[in-house]
Amino acid sequence: MQRSEHNKKLAVGLTVIVGMAMGALASLAADDQAGPASGFTTANQSGNAAMDRAASSRPPALQRRNPRYQLETGDVIELVFPLSTEFNQAATVQPDGYINLLSVGDLHVEGMTTPELTQRLREVYGKILHDPVITVQLKEFEKPYFVAFGEVMRPGKYDLRGLTTATQGVALAGGFTQDAKHSQVLLFRRASNDWVEVKKLNIKKMFQAANLGEDVTLQPGDMLFAPKSAIGKIRTYIPRSTVGMYTRPFAPLGY
Repeated sequence: MQRSEHNKKLAVGLTVIVGMAMGALASLAADDQAGPASGFTTANQSGNAAMDRAASSRPPALQRRNPRYQLETGDVIELVFPLSTEFNQAATVQPDGYINLLSVGDLHVEGMTTPELTQRLREVYGKILHDPVITVQLKEFEKPYFVAFGEVMRPGKYDLRGLTTATQGVALAGGFTQDAKHSQVLLFRRASNDWVEVKKLNIKKMFQAANLGEDVTLQPGDMLFAPKSAIGKIRTYIPRSTVGMYTRPFAPLGY
């Protein structure tokens, strides 16, 4: 008798649990169509907020940096041999990328970093010296720069000193001309010897919104190009001698 009563209570309990589960599933299905469930609003909003913060903390595109300087043509390096001073020397990277070394001849170094060159020199001089100790110092090298051209007041090549953004680069070039298209400034960045990345910058929108969150930090070798606006192109095609001759709008045809 007791077991029968127990079975009845268990059956009722299972019925209630199944009903609650079915109701919850129906509620979730409805919420998938209508929006987030009230019971999960805080968690979802918190998760979305965390995702938004993560997204906002991400750096703008084209922010990759080369970790080390790579030797270029015209660079001057000094090689110091603390234990074999007779091999101390200075060398200039020639136009073909080679340097001429005492006792070992020519070595191609263009594109190498100083740690890579140091390791290579140890291998080369290891043929005539026992466990050579070599220090490589950069004496003269291509200073970091960026180029601004197109519709800027002073097109040219500028030294890149410290942290400089695209808008600051335009300012260093004297700002835009009256014919510039501020909303489509192009940033060219070399990703490799064969690929160049291009990013369109809406500097007009940045200033109008007073928000420089999308202002990209310049890297050595970057090029900023300010194109000419449609009005500027029209102005270019109008002969200078005719500018200012018409003081009223053109009349409609047949007037």
